[in-house]
Amino acid sequence: MDNPRKIAYDVLVRCASAEQYSNIALDIAIKRANLTAPDRGLLTTLVYGVIERQITLDAIIKGLCSRGSEEISPDVRVLLRLGLYQLAFLDRVPDHAAVNETVNMAPKRNRGFVNAILRAFIRSEKKIPLPDKETDAALYLSVKYSFSLALCRKFIDTFSLERAEELFAAFGETPDLTLRTNTLRISREELIQELEERGIHALPTKESEVGIRVCDKSPVTELYGFADGLFFVQDEASQLCVKALDAKEGMRVLDACACPGSKSFGAAIDMNNCGEVISCDLHRNKLSLVESGATRLGISILTTEERDARNQNEEWLGTFDRVLCDVPCSGFGVFAKKPELRYKDPVASAALPDIQFAILKNASQYVKIGGKLVYSTCTLLPKENEENVSHFLSENNHFILKEQRTLYPDTDGTDGFFYAVMERIK
Repeated sequence: MDNPRKIAYDVLVRCASAEQYSNIALDIAIKRANLTAPDRGLLTTLVYGVIERQITLDAIIKGLCSRGSEEISPDVRVLLRLGLYQLAFLDRVPDHAAVNETVNMAPKRNRGFVNAILRAFIRSEKKIPLPDKETDAALYLSVKYSFSLALCRKFIDTFSLERAEELFAAFGETPDLTLRTNTLRISREELIQELEERGIHALPTKESEVGIRVCDKSPVTELYGFADGLFFVQDEASQLCVKALDAKEGMRVLDACACPGSKSFGAAIDMNNCGEVISCDLHRNKLSLVESGATRLGISILTTEERDARNQNEEWLGTFDRVLCDVPCSGFGVFAKKPELRYKDPVASAALPDIQFAILKNASQYVKIGGKLVYSTCTLLPKENEENVSHFLSENNHFILKEQRTLYPDTDGTDGFFYAVMERIK
């Protein structure tokens, strides 16, 4: 069997050097490695955990390092993060195992240094050096919850210090895997029973009538029913967005920004695979994932089209019963699933509201009178959400707002998510 800690180290080195995103590097590593199910779970926990806690771990290193911590080589820093993460955040890993395994992976010339840092942290009773909250609240949140300083300031300005801390704490929780049942082939109750019979703990989602929460670290492709297309991965918030779209049998539905395709799949299933779903994306290579997913699920009414959602297609004007605009966004609601986003500067996303508005404005022209237009994002920033919808409605009296909702990880147990449902009245 391969060593999950060594594999985690190799993955983290690649991620630290910006060679690969963590989800891609981890997926490749799991497929190549010979690991037991518990070791796969440990590998996943280590990779995502170290990335999620990077700022906190670096603060610990800086506090324990007698020489300048900036002099530590990138590879040794990754090793220290890996060892300290196990000591600070993984209760199930004994201290001696975390220290010994980490030291053994270090180059011989660095083993004494790595050992000294890890044991010094244990002697300090694993104290994490936090800045004073009263003096600099943003810096305090940054170190405690491991988010970029700019992002902490943005959330404090947007939500208040108290609410920002609640959200950052919630984003630190490891989410369960959430599945959407393919009711073309099986009921949710039947699928839960099949999973439970195979030792996989599965629960119905709180609001979605077709969702399942799975408490299991196995790769989703190895779960019962994946190969037979009995489910696909979709957060409950996205499931509720598709429910709000209210696609019915025989309708014509456009998913303007479809990839990776889960909302298109959900709409097609809600339509009982009867009608038409057109799934668009800017990149052809991404659409192949939508096509293969539809095939696995037995969906035959879905077609794909490579298209920039900002550019008009005259043939589509006023021809769709339902149009979904799940627009590109900052992703500041899915930190738990995309840990690299924690270190993003909000300034880098400043141009997104204009792009989102252009997509919404163009796609709205495709809705029939009496049809519905749904706008959604996986961010919590009002500028990308409520403000964009308000801007659109102020310029388009052909539409009225029917429903608008923001979902939060702490209160709803979902991704941070926003959707708005508008109806074309003339």
